[in-house]
Amino acid sequence: MINYLVDYENVKNDGFEGVAQLSNENNIYVFYTDNSKTLTFDTLHAISESKANIDYQKVMAGSKNALDFQLSSYLGYLIGINGDKDEYYIVTKDMGYKCLIDFWNKGSIKVAIVPNFKANKVINVQTLKEEATLDPDIQKIINSYKTKTGINNALVKKYGSTRGGEIYKSIKPFIKDKKGR
Repeated sequence: MINYLVDYENVKNDGFEGVAQLSNENNIYVFYTDNSKTLTFDTLHAISESKANIDYQKVMAGSKNALDFQLSSYLGYLIGINGDKDEYYIVTKDMGYKCLIDFWNKGSIKVAIVPNFKANKVINVQTLKEEATLDPDIQKIINSYKTKTGINNALVKKYGSTRGGEIYKSIKPFIKDKKGR
């Protein structure tokens, strides 16, 4: 079985690309909050066409990263039940899950991050630059600015202060050659 844990607050509708092609050998666990509980009709239609087993987990968001913590706990629960006979993917672009991936990948359990269900490339959490290569807009911003401040400002302008800041932190090790701090 392949288990997908969806950080819907992070990926929204884009995370469901390819869901209609999944089989009944796939389990999908969608984690969402009141801040992220809307679907487009196209996404709803794709989900209804999917043969995957889908379970929705509404997260009571009362603290920062509440969804991330609950998704991580549920992943541990699934691994406890199924062990290394199943595959596990977190559908997200949030590199904050890197420590979780590192923890499980030390043993026989393989966990990876993908941006959606049709992703032909797993995000390599060992090299955080992979996120930038998945999103051409981020790569363009990196290539367009000579300073770290310029890159940060452009990311915040495009993605907002929270998401832009997260992206900036994830690519910071790879812009060491840029001016500034």
